[in-house]
Amino acid sequence: MFDGFDAITLARLQFSFTMSFHIVFPAFSIGLASYLAVLEALWLWTGREVFINLFNYWLKIFAVAFGMGVVSGIVMSYQFGTNWAVFSDRTGPVIGPLMAYEVLTAFFLEAGFLGVMLFGLERVGHRLHFFATLMVAIGTLVSAFWILSANSWMQTPTGHAVNAAGQFVPADWWKVIFNPSFPYRLVHMVLAAYLTTAFVVGAVGAYHLLKNSALDGPRVMFSMAMWMAALVAPIQILAGDQHGLNTLEHQPVKIMAMEGHFTSHPDGAPLILFGLPDQAEGVIKYPIEIPHAGSLILKHSLDAPMKGLDTVPRENWPRVDIVFWSFRVMVGIGLLMLSIGMLSLLGRWRGTLYDWKLLHRFALVMGPAGFIAVIAGWVTTEAGRQPYTVYGLLRTADSASPLAAPAVASSLIAFIIVYFIVFGMGVFYILRLMKAPPHHGEEGPRTDVPARAAGLTPAQGVTP
Repeated sequence: MFDGFDAITLARLQFSFTMSFHIVFPAFSIGLASYLAVLEALWLWTGREVFINLFNYWLKIFAVAFGMGVVSGIVMSYQFGTNWAVFSDRTGPVIGPLMAYEVLTAFFLEAGFLGVMLFGLERVGHRLHFFATLMVAIGTLVSAFWILSANSWMQTPTGHAVNAAGQFVPADWWKVIFNPSFPYRLVHMVLAAYLTTAFVVGAVGAYHLLKNSALDGPRVMFSMAMWMAALVAPIQILAGDQHGLNTLEHQPVKIMAMEGHFTSHPDGAPLILFGLPDQAEGVIKYPIEIPHAGSLILKHSLDAPMKGLDTVPRENWPRVDIVFWSFRVMVGIGLLMLSIGMLSLLGRWRGTLYDWKLLHRFALVMGPAGFIAVIAGWVTTEAGRQPYTVYGLLRTADSASPLAAPAVASSLIAFIIVYFIVFGMGVFYILRLMKAPPHHGEEGPRTDVPARAAGLTPAQGVTP
C-alpha cells in the first residue's frame, strides 16, 4: 500500500493523519465549551427554558467530542517517542515543559470541573454549576494557549540556547512562550474554533428549521450561530491578514509558497488567484492573477518588490503545490463564511431569517466548513514550515527515529483502520444526537418561561 515511501515520509504521513483527526475535536470542543457557558449564562439571566434545553442538548455532544479529542491526543503524542525520537531529544527541554504546563493547568482544570458540568446541574446549585461550566470553557482556552505556544516556537524559535549535546534549552522562558508568531496564531486558532462551532450549530439549527420553522430551540440556535458568522468572520479575516504579515516577516519562504511566487517581482508582485504549481520547473502554469495586488496586500504598496523562491536554495523549498492549494481552500471557506454572515444580516433586516429556505440550505451545506478550514490552515502552517521541524534550525530529515519503512507503514495502516472504526462510530453517534430536535415538546417561540434560577429575575423577550 505504501511501497516506494521512505520511513521519514511515512512518519510524516502518520503524524498528518492522526493530527488531522485530532485537531477537529479540540477545535469543536473549544468553541462548544464557550457556547455552553453562554447558554447557561443566558438561562440564569433570562430564565427562558429554551436556553437550558439547548444547554442539555449540546452538553451530550460536547461530552462525546471532548472524549474523542482526549483519546486522539494521547495516541498522537506517543509518536514523538516512536517516530520522532531525535526531535524529542533535541527539543525536549523546551517543548516538554510547555506540554507539561498544558497538563498541569488546562487538563487538571477541565478534569476537575467536567464531572460537575456533566452531571451536577441539579446537585450542586445553579450558580456553582455555571462556575464549573465556565472553568471547563476556560480550560479549553488555556489548553490552546500552551499547545499553540509550543507549536509557534517551532515556527518562530526564540529565547533558547543550544547546549553541548545539541539540545535546545530555554534561556528566556518569556521569549520562548511569547515567541513572535504566537499571539497571531493563538487569536487565529481560537476564532477558527468559534467559527467552526458556530457553523455546526447553525447547520443543526437550519436542518430543524427546514422541517419546522416554528420550533423555538432551532430558532435560537440558528440566530446565535448567524450572529457569530456575521460578527466574527470579518474579524477572522483581519486576524488572518495580520498573521500573514507576521509570517512574511519571520517565515518569508512560507509566504512565497502560499502565494506561488517562484520568481521575484522587483516592480510589484501579482496576486495569483489560481494556477498549477510546477515545483520541478519552478513556475505557476495557467495562472489567473491580478497584477500588483500581491504587493498591495502583503506590503500595502502596488510597486513594493517581493522576493521569490528563486532566492532560496531548492533544498529549502516546501512542497509548493500543497501549501498553495491548502491556503486557497482556507481562504475560500473564510469568504463563504463571510458571505453567509452577510446574508443572515439581510435575512434579519427583511424579517425572513427563520423562513429563508435557501439560507438554511446554505447553512446546512456549510456545517463541516469550519473543520475543513481548520485542517487546511494546519496543513498550510505545517507543510509551509518544511523542510524543518524547528524553522531554520532543525531539519525534518534529522528529526526522525532510525526506523525501517515497513515498521512505520504497518503502524500507519493500523492507525487508519482503528481510527476510521472508532472515530467513525463516534461521529455517527454525534450525528444521531444532532438529528433529534432539542426539546421535542416545543410548539413555537416562548418568552414567558419563569426563571428557574432562584432569586433571579427573567428579562422577558430577550432573544439572541
